Amino acid sequence: NAEREKKKSTVVTIFGYPLSIFFIVVNEFCERFSYYGMRAVLVLYFKYFLKWDDDFSTTIYHTFVALCYLSPILGAIIADSWLGKFKTIVYLSIVYTAGQVIMAVGAINDITDGNKDGTPDNMTFHIALSMVGLLLIALGTGGIKPCVAAFGGDQFNDDQEKQRSTFFSIFYLSINAGSLLSTIITPILRAQKCGIHTQQQCYPLAFGVPAALMVVSLIVFIVGSGMYNKTAPSGNIMVKVCKCIFFAIMNRFHNRSSQIPKREHWLDWAEEKYDKLLIAQVKMVLKVLFLYIPLPMFWALFDQQGSRWTLQATTMDGNFVSFLLSTVNPILILIMVPVMDFIIYPLISKCKLNFTPLRKITVGMFLAGLAFVAAALVQLQIDATLPDFPSSTEQQAKFINMVNRPINITAGKYAFQLQALQEYNRYDLSFDLTIDSGSTETIRLPGGTRNTIVIVEEADRMTNIKVSIKVRSKSKSNHIFFNGFGMTLNITVGEEGFGNIVSKNMSTYVDVAKFVIKNAAGSTCVFKREFGFGSSYTFIIPPNVTFEENCEPHIKEVEDIKANSIHMAWQIPQYFLMTSGEVVFSVTGLEFSYSQAPSNMKAVLQAGWLLTVAVGNIIVLIVAEAATLPDQWAEYVLFAALLVLVCIIFAIMAYFYTYIDPVKIEADFANLEPEDEKKKNLEMTKKDMVENHDEKKRRSSNEGKIVQTNF
Repeated sequence: NAEREKKKSTVVTIFGYPLSIFFIVVNEFCERFSYYGMRAVLVLYFKYFLKWDDDFSTTIYHTFVALCYLSPILGAIIADSWLGKFKTIVYLSIVYTAGQVIMAVGAINDITDGNKDGTPDNMTFHIALSMVGLLLIALGTGGIKPCVAAFGGDQFNDDQEKQRSTFFSIFYLSINAGSLLSTIITPILRAQKCGIHTQQQCYPLAFGVPAALMVVSLIVFIVGSGMYNKTAPSGNIMVKVCKCIFFAIMNRFHNRSSQIPKREHWLDWAEEKYDKLLIAQVKMVLKVLFLYIPLPMFWALFDQQGSRWTLQATTMDGNFVSFLLSTVNPILILIMVPVMDFIIYPLISKCKLNFTPLRKITVGMFLAGLAFVAAALVQLQIDATLPDFPSSTEQQAKFINMVNRPINITAGKYAFQLQALQEYNRYDLSFDLTIDSGSTETIRLPGGTRNTIVIVEEADRMTNIKVSIKVRSKSKSNHIFFNGFGMTLNITVGEEGFGNIVSKNMSTYVDVAKFVIKNAAGSTCVFKREFGFGSSYTFIIPPNVTFEENCEPHIKEVEDIKANSIHMAWQIPQYFLMTSGEVVFSVTGLEFSYSQAPSNMKAVLQAGWLLTVAVGNIIVLIVAEAATLPDQWAEYVLFAALLVLVCIIFAIMAYFYTYIDPVKIEADFANLEPEDEKKKNLEMTKKDMVENHDEKKRRSSNEGKIVQTNF
């Protein structure tokens, strides 16, 4: 204690805060920049560099994220049991940095590009490096997660509760500041061209900069070493806790007779083997872990910002989707944390309301539920504007008339004259088609498809060209060309060519708005048009098109899907509610986990808090698979209802929770230990005296018997 008091008196402070925490905050900012920067381009790296498909890329990505939130348990055990928080952070940061460097090296395609064609010759080598790098990153980032926050809390004295609370808010701000900058900068770095033999998207730079930031993070943390308050580890605490719990359960089972007096708490049955201080500490941890049981449901909703809400945004109007989705949450965090700390909480305090940490967490969960209600309302508006796509047992057919006169069409039970460029109808899997007075042809269309039937005239007779088009969502603008010109045409988009389109045939889908059309004679014309987000058009190049600088007036368009009309700005309320819930929930949870944890188990409890994130992601998969709801808005409502239900359960649990002061409890037990030792010594002395007395009495009795025998 004297050493601790001396250490406290020599701590350098700025504005009442230990100088050491500034090194910790800068360290966290750089580490989060490194992690989120790498993660921002990870799926693109899987898809475009390693050439994995969407499903496999998504699976590996979520496996990596899950591992990042499961490994904190390992880091917490190492920190609290063997190395201490400082050494654990340093050593695992080295592992983390090595992983980032390996990822950057693995992304250099020139390493195995022997024929210099821009494609790696040994993809297995790059995959192996990438997997090793990701494994090291997951172990590093997960291992230091519970240690950094708890280590920052250790820098404050017991009487600096307010400063420690502010630290956790600043700590959370640094996380989101790093996330915000990295998710903007790293995609820009990836878009740069680099390479020795061929110029390609620069994944080595996109991974290399986060690796450099991780090196800076490690150096900054080590520089502050002399200023830190380092709490020594207290042995293998997790093993002690598990053994204590197991012994208490088994001892209670062996003493289950009704004649044996009951004890105040079931853990008290471990008193025969373990000291009362350890039992009290285990009680503290289990009380908090019991409160954690409902919390994963919050993360189940929160993490859908990167999945369901992203998909929702792709069906809305706005070309800033990538910026919105990657930065709106950290931007709102940077705004909301100071607003909560300096405006909302002080106002609540002035109103004489006791806004305890558990009440804050309850409010945070409720706000997340409201966010999903808002998302459901937005989804209802989106659904009203979506095109009527065919189900698996239906089809859609669009007719395009490429003949220079009106034609009469009979398709199944429908008969109409086609003068315009299109006509949509629904049919069975097959129907009979008659054009003018020609012969009847049976048309068979695959279920669940949209089909374009182009009617052309060849050798004085009508014929049709069927083009089956896979049902397309409104996630982006998609356009297709039909070549009605008398010769093969070539269409180029920017630097990318889409090949030759033979006469009376369709091109592939493209999603840009400027095209260069070239005929066999080398004549070109430029076609430009502004498209609404999510729209889809078929452009018809007629036989009489004139090749000049601008051929837009000659090309006819058919609108397949209208542009999205619900603007992305309508998502801001749900993001605002979710971010407000996150600030109230997550920042408070970090602080609560630290304040209620025993001194030797703070990192373990931080890891338990982070574990709720991993469980929340698993809940998303389970509910999404089990629910099988046909409408997305209904799934949003289901998640909101589940969270509100869990919120009520948590509120009841929180009502019966009694806040504790671990430092005071541990100090009380420390003071009681000498008295307990004296009592034990006194009892042992009494026991020895009784045994000695009994022994003398027994000997005296035996001597008497011997005398009588001799007489």
